[in-house]
Amino acid sequence: MPLPALSAETRAENLRKAVAVRRERSELLDALKHGRLSLREVLDRDDQAVGKIFAKRLLEGLPNIGKIRAGQLLAELGISDRRRVRGLGARQRAKLLELFPHQR
Repeated sequence: MPLPALSAETRAENLRKAVAVRRERSELLDALKHGRLSLREVLDRDDQAVGKIFAKRLLEGLPNIGKIRAGQLLAELGISDRRRVRGLGARQRAKLLELFPHQR
């Protein structure tokens, strides 16, 4: 089944929305990296920008955590590196917060 044809105006509006969400996500991860937000504050947020972040990318956003360490931490916790934040269960969130109790 072919995709519906979108008007140029609709396409432009969708593009503006996507750019805004990506910008918000980038600012959020930057705030996390520089200590303006804690991991708990990010996990407690209930919005689309946070929900679509991959768990691995979220950990990479923490100070002094790189790609390798983020992958190791997720493997130790039994969390797939393809899991998004909105898909994390209560126990998985609790385990992440246990790992970084003083992160601020």
